[in-house]
Amino acid sequence: MTTQRPSQSLSYRDAGVNIDAAEDALDRVKPAIRATFNSRVLADVGSFGGLFRADNLGNNPVLVATADGVGTKVRIAASVGQFGSVGRCLVQHCINDALVQGAEPLFFLDYVGVGKLVPENVAAVLEGLANACADNGLVLIGGETAEMPGVYPEGEFDLVGTLVGVVEREHILDGSRVKAGDQLIGLPSNGLHTNGYSLARRIILDRMGLSWLDPFPGESDESVADVMLRNHLSYLRTMQPFLKDSSLHAMAHITGGGVAGNLPRTLGGLGAQVQRSAVPKLNVFEQLVSAGQVDIDEAWRAFNMGVGLILVVDSDAAIEMMSKLAASGASPFRMGEVSDAVEGVAWLD
Repeated sequence: MTTQRPSQSLSYRDAGVNIDAAEDALDRVKPAIRATFNSRVLADVGSFGGLFRADNLGNNPVLVATADGVGTKVRIAASVGQFGSVGRCLVQHCINDALVQGAEPLFFLDYVGVGKLVPENVAAVLEGLANACADNGLVLIGGETAEMPGVYPEGEFDLVGTLVGVVEREHILDGSRVKAGDQLIGLPSNGLHTNGYSLARRIILDRMGLSWLDPFPGESDESVADVMLRNHLSYLRTMQPFLKDSSLHAMAHITGGGVAGNLPRTLGGLGAQVQRSAVPKLNVFEQLVSAGQVDIDEAWRAFNMGVGLILVVDSDAAIEMMSKLAASGASPFRMGEVSDAVEGVAWLD
């Protein structure tokens, strides 16, 4: 049997991968990436690996590494063409994950996976990453953009990041200082941040019957997409002055799993009594829970419900800590205390 040879040769572009588009996307954001560099960076954009001088990071420095994504928030960003917001959200999510162990960020690496690479869209994602890095004092030192038709549908993309930070060994927050009676101080979120989007999307599209450009109920000047794409807040600047304060015993970043899934990870085996009614109510959660008829305990597992960060503070210092946080422009609220009489989280209301 004779196999016919095709009359025309194939290229990588014929298979759905456009190398030129990837180079175009990177060229668009090189200035924004270089703007994050500091004297520790030893290699330019485009090197095979980022080079970062590690000398003089502290007397007994410990590196803290974390990796995460922004979940199905990317589906909304792709639907409305607002790509920069999820880049910022990714960086600031990872900052908070390192922060709660006492670490300040050093550098960040990203992965963007797409089905078809549109240079201006990828550039917007990378610019969002770079701007968030610059605003928070860390270096965007490297990353990867992968065009993979057949893995990602055209029009869809994935976004993942890795952050490395540093903390002095004596100032690591690992739960070892936590004791019964410590007070819980919350800092508010501004919405979903980067978790709960699969449930939120289903409620919005199936139960509420809304499109992304419709006005969001209860929000006078924001569309559904505006509310859903609010930036994941960074708590770095708020908490930096307190990272070496001996009265700060632990912190919890409230992400997937909510308060019940994240707070116990920081308590060194103890439990916590938490008053949900102390958390300022956010309209977005009121609307989603009502329209989706979401059970209250399920809502507090799927969403952050208005809590972005929880501080675990020595009881004798809680009032002073609240005062300092408020003076810095934060909006702290007392929401319970650590207990050795309960396991995990016990709701007080």
